[in-house]
Amino acid sequence: MRVLIVDDEPIVRRLHEASLTGWGYQVTSASSGEQAWELFQNDDPPALAILDWTMPGMDGLELCTRVRALGREPKPYLIFVTAKARTQDIVTGLGAGADDYIVKPFEREELRARVQVGFRMLALQAALADRVRELEEALTRVKQLQGLLPICSYCKKVRDDRNYWQQVETYIEGHSDAQFTHGICPECREKYVEPELERLRRIREARPPGTQL
Repeated sequence: MRVLIVDDEPIVRRLHEASLTGWGYQVTSASSGEQAWELFQNDDPPALAILDWTMPGMDGLELCTRVRALGREPKPYLIFVTAKARTQDIVTGLGAGADDYIVKPFEREELRARVQVGFRMLALQAALADRVRELEEALTRVKQLQGLLPICSYCKKVRDDRNYWQQVETYIEGHSDAQFTHGICPECREKYVEPELERLRRIREARPPGTQL
């Protein structure tokens, strides 16, 4: 699991790197917003980033706004770690697209917990995205029957969109994922099959012994 640290203070970067590496994360660092912006534009951007707000050049707020404007999926999880503690600052940071906000000074374990939450959220988003793709693929395979369908009152054939008449099962198989297996319902067995069996039995009984049907 990759974490990007974006801070212009070398000491702060080293402290974050030591903590995150000790917790088992793969850490990448950037000393400026411009450097981090290049990393976010790569084909394999970091999944989670810890951003300082106040930096020369491109600050954390502008970086956050740019990353969100990329519109990439999956979206990286962005955490502001900053001394800006006013309520309006927190609102502004979250409004720019940050997923979480930690005010300095903070306890080391708080950062660990927030990062863990971030990766749990990323895992849930990935699972949801997979499920959405599965549903979309399933929908593309489904063909729906709808509207008026002309059917013959006598032979029960239906007329398709090209004005051809065909058996109901042929039409349905061509317009859905359903397949037919033929059987005999009780009413048809009593009406058609049993009289035919009785007819054949009578014929056999009427023939001389040794002859075949």
